[in-house]
Amino acid sequence: MPTHVQESSKPRAAAVRDNRAKFLERAMSRHHYSGDALIEVLHTAQELYGYLTPELLKTIARKLKLPPSRVLGVATFYHFFSLEPKGEHSYIVCLGTACYVKGALGLLEVLERRCAMAGSTSPDGKVSVNSARCIGACGLAPAMIRDGEILGRMTPEKLNEDLDRIGVE
Repeated sequence: MPTHVQESSKPRAAAVRDNRAKFLERAMSRHHYSGDALIEVLHTAQELYGYLTPELLKTIARKLKLPPSRVLGVATFYHFFSLEPKGEHSYIVCLGTACYVKGALGLLEVLERRCAMAGSTSPDGKVSVNSARCIGACGLAPAMIRDGEILGRMTPEKLNEDLDRIGVE
């Protein structure tokens, strides 16, 4: 019986993948395939696929009747978009003035030593590391965002404990 369950879940997973293309098509259709909706379409594509592959960017360019260079330019200009798979966990270190003065570089150093360089994902796919100019949490400096949650008054020790908790070597 367990084998049957595993076999039946595979087609379902493939169906979910196929639906992503349909959802993206619907999003473009909703915007009448207008090039003016490029950012919205890219957001939708990233939500559906996790990141923007070269093939996905080419498809969007063709459907919106835009030059591929413009689509790639927008995708690489905005920090939100990712052209590579993201890690299971995401850390964004604020490097705004208040956070910087209160030790944000120490936090970034811990992440880069234990996980990956800023702007990349660890080889095991566990953690993505990024920095931001400001996350708007100056009163909590130094601050960072872990998996969408703001962590304030962080120290390298607290960060190391957090990384240990999620199983980072």
